[in-house]
Amino acid sequence: MKTLFRSLLSLSLIIWIGAEIFFPVVAAITFNTLRPDTHTAGTIVGQLLRILHGMGLVAGMVALAVLALAPAWGIYKPRAVLVPMVLLVLMIAATAYSQFGIIPSMERDRITAGGTIDTAEPDNPTTIHFNKLHKRSELVEEAVLLMGLVTVVLVALAETTRS
Repeated sequence: MKTLFRSLLSLSLIIWIGAEIFFPVVAAITFNTLRPDTHTAGTIVGQLLRILHGMGLVAGMVALAVLALAPAWGIYKPRAVLVPMVLLVLMIAATAYSQFGIIPSMERDRITAGGTIDTAEPDNPTTIHFNKLHKRSELVEEAVLLMGLVTVVLVALAETTRS
């Protein structure tokens, strides 16, 4: 049972953090391939981001559940999983904020701008707001990735201090 729990924890972190690491690569390739049509590229990347967030929310909940149960099963010491659990909660919250807050607001801005943000003037308030949200989205994804990497290190540390 301990091996199953540790495997579930590792797999959930690998899925989420791996997707976070490779998402910018996929986005860059999409935009470079579709350079003249940034609207289509943005639509594709937006859909991929929604999938990434769905995977992250499920993987985060699995990892959180495993870490919550791990001390009861004698897998990790309770104090060793406290900080990774806090980081996972923050990662889940940031992902939910991006998925259910930032992305819908960007979509509203895109529609307000006439369906394509590229056609709006750069000094248009809608375009400015869209770009601000885009930058915020990037920062949120970077924060999730950083917290995920720290979580992996802390779980590895918990592994070395098992009871």
